[in-house]
Amino acid sequence: MKICQVERPLVATNRIAGMEHKHLQVVRDGTIQQVAVDAVGCKPGDWVICVGSSAAREAAGSKEYPSDLTIVGIIDRWPPDGATESGAA
Repeated sequence: MKICQVERPLVATNRIAGMEHKHLQVVRDGTIQQVAVDAVGCKPGDWVICVGSSAAREAAGSKEYPSDLTIVGIIDRWPPDGATESGAA
C-alpha cells in the first residue's frame, strides 16, 4: 500500500471496454505522478491509500481489470512529513 495525494481528475474519453465507467485520478507519491483508478470517490487534495499489482485489479472490480494502481481509501487525518496536523511546519 502507498499513501498518495490526489492532484486532479484525468479525463480519457476513448478507453477499452470495461473501463467506461471508472473514474481516474492523477495522484502524487512524493515526486512521482501516477494515474489511479478511483474506487472510493475522492477529490483533489485528498490524501488516499492506494494498492498496486493484483490487489489493484481486484479492488477496481475484477482480476482481469487493467489497473496497476487503485485508490481504496480516503485518509481522514494525515500530517505529511514536516507538517503538524494544524498545517504549520
